[in-house]
Amino acid sequence: MYAGSTDKVHLCMEKHLSGAELERVRSSWKEDAFFGYQFLNGANPTVLRRSTQLPSRLEFPRGVEKLQAELHKELEEGTLFEADFSLLNGIKANVIQSRQQYLAVPLVMLKLQPDGQLLPMAIQLELPKTGSDPLPIFTPVDPPVDWLLAKCWVRSSDMQLHEIQSHPLRGHLMAEVFSVATRRTLPSVYPVFKVPGLAEMGKYTIRVVTGDSILAGSSNPVQLWLVGEHGEADLGKQLRPMRRGETQLEIDVSVHLGRLLLVKMHKHRGLFDSDWFCKWVTVQGPGTQGEVFFPCYSWVQSNETICVSEGTALKVNDDTQSLFRKYREQEMEDRRKLYQWGSWKEGLILPVAGSTQWDLPRNQRFMEDKDFDFSFTLVKMLKEFAIKGTLDFVSCVQKLEDYQKIFPRGTTALAERIRESWKEDALFGYQFLNGANPMLLRRSKSLPDRLVVPPEMKDLQTQLEKELQAGTLFEADFSLLDGVKPNIIIFKQQYVTAPLVMLKLEPDGRLLPMVIQLHPPRHGCSPPLLFLPTDPPMAWLLAKIWVRSSDFQLHQLQSHLLRGHLMAEVISVATMRSLPSLHPIYKLLIPHFRYTMEINILARNNLVSEYGIFDLIVSTGSGGHVDILQRATACLTYRSFCPPDDLADRGLLDVKSSLYAQDALRLWEIISRYVERMVELFYKSDQDVKDDPELQVWCREITEIGLLKGQERGFPLSLESRAQLCRFVTMCIFTCTGQHASAHQGQLDWYSWIPNGPCSMRKPPPTSKDVTEKDIVDAMPTLQQARMQMTFTNFLGRRQPVMVALGHHTEEYFSGPEPRAVLKQFQEELAVMDKEIDVRNASLDLPYEYLQPCMVENSVTI
Repeated sequence: MYAGSTDKVHLCMEKHLSGAELERVRSSWKEDAFFGYQFLNGANPTVLRRSTQLPSRLEFPRGVEKLQAELHKELEEGTLFEADFSLLNGIKANVIQSRQQYLAVPLVMLKLQPDGQLLPMAIQLELPKTGSDPLPIFTPVDPPVDWLLAKCWVRSSDMQLHEIQSHPLRGHLMAEVFSVATRRTLPSVYPVFKVPGLAEMGKYTIRVVTGDSILAGSSNPVQLWLVGEHGEADLGKQLRPMRRGETQLEIDVSVHLGRLLLVKMHKHRGLFDSDWFCKWVTVQGPGTQGEVFFPCYSWVQSNETICVSEGTALKVNDDTQSLFRKYREQEMEDRRKLYQWGSWKEGLILPVAGSTQWDLPRNQRFMEDKDFDFSFTLVKMLKEFAIKGTLDFVSCVQKLEDYQKIFPRGTTALAERIRESWKEDALFGYQFLNGANPMLLRRSKSLPDRLVVPPEMKDLQTQLEKELQAGTLFEADFSLLDGVKPNIIIFKQQYVTAPLVMLKLEPDGRLLPMVIQLHPPRHGCSPPLLFLPTDPPMAWLLAKIWVRSSDFQLHQLQSHLLRGHLMAEVISVATMRSLPSLHPIYKLLIPHFRYTMEINILARNNLVSEYGIFDLIVSTGSGGHVDILQRATACLTYRSFCPPDDLADRGLLDVKSSLYAQDALRLWEIISRYVERMVELFYKSDQDVKDDPELQVWCREITEIGLLKGQERGFPLSLESRAQLCRFVTMCIFTCTGQHASAHQGQLDWYSWIPNGPCSMRKPPPTSKDVTEKDIVDAMPTLQQARMQMTFTNFLGRRQPVMVALGHHTEEYFSGPEPRAVLKQFQEELAVMDKEIDVRNASLDLPYEYLQPCMVENSVTI
């Protein structure tokens, strides 16, 4: 009898409505028949009883004689029922946020119709007080608003009794009494002991999965807790996750937990201490309706307790019972201490705090496979450089072909093609469209002010104006480099200039240079020399080399480091500081932050640090590179990170030979649809976006703090609609994937042949067109500089063996079929784009692969 009664109460209280049922409640809640139905078959069917007499508390004021007669009639026929909430009388109401709350003590009289409907006849909201006038009685013939308000008071009172009396007391606490008494008095061999629901509240099967890497396991004991909406169960130190893979536990829990919310894990310190990487946990037991999935994907360190929530994404406003409120607040408090903003150089967008990778949270550092590949390959290449580079001190470059000594064997087919054809004007122009740095080119709207054409070059002026009128004139302006202080390398002055290149788009899609100006005009000086394709070949070649060297500087600092790495770091740090792991946007973005913080710290400490690679071999090292980054930061606009806007602003949308533009736009659209489908699952309206406080804090954290008042450059301070949210999130994902890939992947192709992208120039720009090959060679990097450039280009530009392609992360942060279906559709669209690019590239002389989805990494990792 006990087991049966508790099971029935529990099943009744725990039943969850389907989507269709919830919609029915929403559309019918005002109806009297639906109001009465809930006393029979709703969440709390334990209050209703058939009346044997009219309740003594029911006093009738004047004017309701007809109601009194109807109640007596229903009483005599046995069809009168009542729901009396007198248990609430005298209960002190709560004060919430300094605002007094209120409780009613209703009595509801209802009649049972021949068709089975239970209809309310009268509602009294308070108990009468001795000596006072009878209280008002609300009836269905009252004004609709008055009658609706009375019914709302009843529903509120019913919720109080359901959540306190019917559910926890009559269900959970009574069941716990039976369970404890049975365990205390009956031996396990006794038949009654084995009745389900008496001796135990439930048997739980728990699967804990350790990461795949060699060092993911730990011999230290791990203590587990199951946290439900009605209680918490300490499972003890039952886990020692020493090996990769799955550990399964079956545990009897004597406390009724209700719906599972969290799994808590605490790793105790052992004699040989080691961290443990937990991938995920599943739990199956009473009321779970199958396995409940708890995604973790986190390191658990000694004496650390982590809470892992069930995988269903939940906005803070969706947590109507505040079941996760304490967890969210504690998680964000801990995260803000762990992930703090740092400062690298004044005027630059903010990095994560930390001087070395060891200062980073454990979850942001390389796994051992990535760490081994990075460290081993670097040591191997530095060893090779040390051996061969020593000989370079006594070797001099006598002619351009001498750079073949350091050209890597077994390099890409495109790099070979560039080595053979780098002097061609068509290949020079092609790089502005589809090379390592396609971010600088723009269609000319007028002739640049800095382009001073001397009178003797009227034909050039005419040609430029003709192309301008035809809409086929383009420009690449390196003015950002003007005035940058050049480096001094081994007591030798280096040089930097700020060229301007004017190009024309041919009908066949080729982009050909028309004129090169190597620096802007100077006040009080003669107009700068203009170099033309018709000039002596060596003069024209030297001018193009200067452009390629300038492009190397802006590519590596502005397009690659700033717009790829540092921007992705701002997004990742702001996300970790602002969005809890339950938040749908956190779950959507977190796969795109893998390894970004560590690779950026390594870059700041080794590439652009004092005595780093830039200081050793690059003409903008020793401070010039910081100046460029500061200037470029002031130019970071929101539109420039959104390809539809950026390509429109630069006039490249209709340039068919811009394969970068085609692929960037296509990839953006696929990511955008993915984001839209995911956002629609959790935000049903624009108001949902506005009302999400965590989302608004996240947006402001990125724009105002991480991007140093980015609102002044068009970044949003708040998100007001689903469309605005989708665009912002799409920008975040594209920046961490496609934006970085387009700047990163071309390095090995375009810089393996040093003359096509020299890291430094050792002579000032030419002041005449009387140029020899020796003049060019003397201006180019030394063989040692070139070898070091080649070493790091090869190291950073090589295909990564530990690589996750866009959309193919194995971590599952969402649970449930709908988000998984959205991700699968995203992967399918990326696969279609992959195949189409393969078909296109098969017919191209120079294939473009940098934005092919299978080549785009899911995050900034190198």
